[in-house]
Amino acid sequence: MPDHTSWLTLALQQFSETLDHNAHVIGESFVGKKPPNWMSFEPIIMSILIAVIVVLMSLAVRAKLSKVDEAVVPDDRLTLRTFMEVFLGYFYDLAKGIMGPDRAKKYFPLIGASAIFIFCANVMALIPGAPVATSTLSITLGSALVVFILFNLYGLATNGFSYIAHLAGPVWYLAPLVFPIELISLFVRPVTLALRLFLNMAVDHLLLSIFLGFLPLLLPLPVMILGVLVVLIQTLVFTMLTSIYIGLATEPHAHEHEGAHEHAHAH
Repeated sequence: MPDHTSWLTLALQQFSETLDHNAHVIGESFVGKKPPNWMSFEPIIMSILIAVIVVLMSLAVRAKLSKVDEAVVPDDRLTLRTFMEVFLGYFYDLAKGIMGPDRAKKYFPLIGASAIFIFCANVMALIPGAPVATSTLSITLGSALVVFILFNLYGLATNGFSYIAHLAGPVWYLAPLVFPIELISLFVRPVTLALRLFLNMAVDHLLLSIFLGFLPLLLPLPVMILGVLVVLIQTLVFTMLTSIYIGLATEPHAHEHEGAHEHAHAH
């Protein structure tokens, strides 16, 4: 039996020869340059399953909200609809506080999708025997790169060349010093975003598995409580940083510079 075993591992093991034959399409691991094998498909397939679950949940809630008579009356118990309303409502308010209501509404599809995907993937860490996609660096790095690419595209779409120019600093003679620092800071963002989520979820899942092996009933309870906090906090941190990065990228830099010049002329 494989060292790392989940129900998905056992399922994929039935197709190990076929998966091993096609493992070359994944490529070597980013860290350590380890060759892929059939187990390398597990986090990818789990991520796809999480994405499918999120889409199905969204369609179910949308169908519920499309019925006007039922949509205006809140449910009197915890349902999928009330959970999604509270969950996404909280992160919308978070984004609104960071970038204002107009931009929060415009960019919330990415922010909300990030929040619900990361949360659903993290929750798997609380289920013994369940695979945790976010405990794999390739998945967290992929999620962070999606955020990185999109918030830069948003910045370019909003500010044009001034989005690049603002990385050089407020005055031209500091550009040789400021631009490399700002560029490094920009490219470090997806790395820190991915590593923070990966390390926290990997350690949390590992601790739960170890304690569950020692005493299956009582000893894991404190670790489960800690795990719930980790799941919530890591979802919050990832989504909050996503909102901050989008907010910084879509800040109207050109207008700020024009305002600064007008203020200087006024004096």
